[in-house]
Amino acid sequence: MSALNIRRDDLRGPEIRALLEEHLAHMRAISPPDSVHALDLDRLRHPAIAFWTVWDGSELLGCGALKRLGEHDGEIKSMRTATRHQRRGVARAMLAHILAHARADGVQRLWLETGSTEHFIAARTLYAASGFVPCGPFADYRDDPHSAFMRLDL
Repeated sequence: MSALNIRRDDLRGPEIRALLEEHLAHMRAISPPDSVHALDLDRLRHPAIAFWTVWDGSELLGCGALKRLGEHDGEIKSMRTATRHQRRGVARAMLAHILAHARADGVQRLWLETGSTEHFIAARTLYAASGFVPCGPFADYRDDPHSAFMRLDL
């Protein structure tokens, strides 16, 4: 893999559409319907959401987003690495990019929701390695045995 290129994305390209469809299908396959919190393309186009993609040349490797929850709070959304590129540092690079952007934008607290089952161990491990700690539900989330909530004070 050559140098990764992370760029702001307008969510209009066929590559990101395919990756997000893969993401949503996977989340629906491993989580109960009421526990799927992944956003579709239309909901990701919200003005409070900054969305980035990771590329190697013309190949899309992954994506991630930062949703502003208020003046000093943000939520990580839509972290996804294309299946064939998992375990190659794509998610780590995207998370570092989001953290840097959040800090530069004055975010003081970052939150996230991910799954609590074994399917999400790698995600929870990545977030914990970056300083995220378990917490309770935030924003509009409710207690859910299929959700793990995490927080990072920047």
